[in-house]
Amino acid sequence: MENNTCIRVLADPIQIKECKAKVKANEKSFEQLSGVLALAGNEVRLKILYLMEEEKELCPCDISDILGMSIPAISQHLRKLKDGNVVVTRKVGQTIYYSLKAEHLKILKPFFKYINKQNLQTQSDEN
Repeated sequence: MENNTCIRVLADPIQIKECKAKVKANEKSFEQLSGVLALAGNEVRLKILYLMEEEKELCPCDISDILGMSIPAISQHLRKLKDGNVVVTRKVGQTIYYSLKAEHLKILKPFFKYINKQNLQTQSDEN
């Protein structure tokens, strides 16, 4: 490990101790959030999650038609989202419907609001 040097004059040991405690206390939340954001960091998966939030649930065929991608490609993305515990499934006959888990909607909703807001601004700029 490298020997890091710091130019600060005084360290605040109380602040450092409190910050370490905060990080440790929130470890599970950091893990959950980073997992969701890592999965949503892929453009296709972000679009899929956005569509699920907008439409509540979709099947792979619907997503394939909307995004113009093959069903196997969509299924791979859905598998990653399911394995990451970000989406849930509901089966009706032969069809599997995917929806966003409510706990992750709270995390992702601000991003979707931003996307919709940017779209509205772009449309108003064009008019």
